[in-house]
Amino acid sequence: MIDGSQLPEIRVDRVRLRWLTHDDVDSLFEVFGDSEVMKYWSSPPFDRRCQAVDLVDEIHRFFERKVLFQWGIERLEDQRVIGTCTLAEPSVQNRRAELGFALGREFWGRGYAREAVEALVEFAFETLRLHRLEADVDPRNAASITLVERIGFTREGTLRERWLVGGEVQDSAFFGLLRNEWRSRSGRPGQ
Repeated sequence: MIDGSQLPEIRVDRVRLRWLTHDDVDSLFEVFGDSEVMKYWSSPPFDRRCQAVDLVDEIHRFFERKVLFQWGIERLEDQRVIGTCTLAEPSVQNRRAELGFALGREFWGRGYAREAVEALVEFAFETLRLHRLEADVDPRNAASITLVERIGFTREGTLRERWLVGGEVQDSAFFGLLRNEWRSRSGRPGQ
């Protein structure tokens, strides 16, 4: 699906999606250690910096196995990693993957997440030639639901009590976007 020794760079107006390295550990710890960012995530916030080191190692291992592609969202104005964007569980046979994203709280409400996610959706459909993208969102996460719906995802159902995070059972709102729907919304011709 993606060849080479690391993820390709995807550059748009204010951000670029890029390969994460150990130089990004402090930025990742800031994002994934924030309880507000992780409030609707499927795992608790990091409480030790070494967890961010482990995250980078895990991202590299998963990339080698081609089971998860996780880019850093870097703000172009200062080269700071402010979050991540992910294609998880990619299936070549079924031409689909699950979309994920996290953004540092300091950058909420500024359009960075939408810019990054739209760039990744375009990459997934146009470069990887995927047919379907899915998004699993906590039903209480209004901001993420608004984002995926604005991009064109359709809510397809609720997966009840799907996650157990910090002793709390959480549902999942499940969303899907098909390539032809996205192309139609974005004004691209053909299938």
